Amino acid sequence: MDLPQPAIVSAIAAISSAATYTLVRIFDKLYRISASERAKEIIQHAELEADTKARDAELRVKEQAIQLKEKNESEFQKIRDELYEKERFLDKRQDSLDRQADDQKKQERLVENTQRKLSERVADADRKNAELAKLIEKERFTLHEFSGLNREEAAEQLLILLDKELKAETGRVIAQHEKRIKERCDATARDMLLITLQRFAASHAAESTTASVDVPNDETKGRIIGREGRNIRSFEKAAGVDLLIDDTPGVVLISCFDPVRRETAHRALTRLIADGRIHPARIEELVTESHKEVQKFIMKKGKEAIQEAGLFGLNERLVELLCRLHFRTSFGQNVLRHSVEVAFIAGAIAAELGLNQKLARRCGLLHDIGKATDHESEGTHAKIGADLLKRYGEQTEVVQAAAGHHDDARLENPYTMLVMTADACSASRPGARRESLDLYVKRMEELESIAKEFSGVAQVFAIQAGREMRVLLTSEQSTDETAAKICRDIAKALTERVQFPGEIKVTVIREARFVETAR
Repeated sequence: MDLPQPAIVSAIAAISSAATYTLVRIFDKLYRISASERAKEIIQHAELEADTKARDAELRVKEQAIQLKEKNESEFQKIRDELYEKERFLDKRQDSLDRQADDQKKQERLVENTQRKLSERVADADRKNAELAKLIEKERFTLHEFSGLNREEAAEQLLILLDKELKAETGRVIAQHEKRIKERCDATARDMLLITLQRFAASHAAESTTASVDVPNDETKGRIIGREGRNIRSFEKAAGVDLLIDDTPGVVLISCFDPVRRETAHRALTRLIADGRIHPARIEELVTESHKEVQKFIMKKGKEAIQEAGLFGLNERLVELLCRLHFRTSFGQNVLRHSVEVAFIAGAIAAELGLNQKLARRCGLLHDIGKATDHESEGTHAKIGADLLKRYGEQTEVVQAAAGHHDDARLENPYTMLVMTADACSASRPGARRESLDLYVKRMEELESIAKEFSGVAQVFAIQAGREMRVLLTSEQSTDETAAKICRDIAKALTERVQFPGEIKVTVIREARFVETAR
């Protein structure tokens, strides 16, 4: 039977749907079966891995436990060894304490025996002292009866006698020690100064206030004077000096108290004579050039002095001031050379005494730095120098040495005394300073007049260039006791009223002379 076309299509679709559903169910069932099997496999694999990891973890735990056990056992063994050593030490200590206890017991027994014997001796001594006291009291009573003095009077006389003997003995001992110490100190100081001065021997030529320039002939003198004196006036005005031209053949004198201007004029005039062109313009030109040369010369001399003293790192301003001292003189002594000499002597003495040699040389080199500016400031050169050194950051020892090298300040460090000593040695050595005959005679007369002011003085002699004074006393107006006082008073008066380098030794002589004539 033939079916219509749509019905056939519907039937085929229904059959297809049923077949598709059946296949889907079959596939789903198969998938579930496959997923279950895979899940079982995963679970089995996970269980195997878990077992493996558990066994590994158990093995690691066991290994760690074994290692920890071994470590603990080694520590326990170490502790046991230490405890054993401590136990041995304690045993030895205990043995030592036992021996000490035995020795102490023996000492205690010995001390007890000694105390017992000592007590017996003390008792015996007390008994003898009591007997001796009775005898002394009996003798004292007998002595009082014979002397007629009571106990207080006798004790007073005895104390007076003992006091006199003690004073005499003390004075004798003190005099012996003072003499011995003075001899040793004088010998040590003399040797030290001799060694120091031998190591530094410097020649010195005293400065003058005039300088001479050689001229070839009188014609040159006339050219120096110039028409109506214009050349000489120009020279004196430019250089700040006085030219002395007289009948002395071949010499022109330059007079000036400023050594820098005098040296500048000397160089300028020498070059002017050699050049031959003498007129005001040329004079001013050569004076200016000579002044620059002198300044360079001063700086050179100052730096050479610093190098000679072995000191570096000075402030530039201090170097400039130190250079100025080359043309500064004191009693005819060049101040820069004097400073170098003081630096060397102070350093040598410091080396002998074990002090800082470099610091001593620095103090000695800069002690007179105030003389470079004392004409510009008020006060002594020591105070000016100390202020300058403090301003430019020098050490405290250097500042105090400059302030107190003339004993103007309290001594606070040994370097000040070193500089004072070196300054006195440099100033008082032979040839260091020059003094005119009139000043020398005046100073000697002043020293003698001070000593003659004291009563009892018959004659006074100043000898050794004023380093020593011999004073003769009259025996009628003085005694041995007053002679010592007069000697001390004269030394004190010289210290207070006279300024002098070094020291003056005062010797007082008192003697009695008796003259008879035999006929």
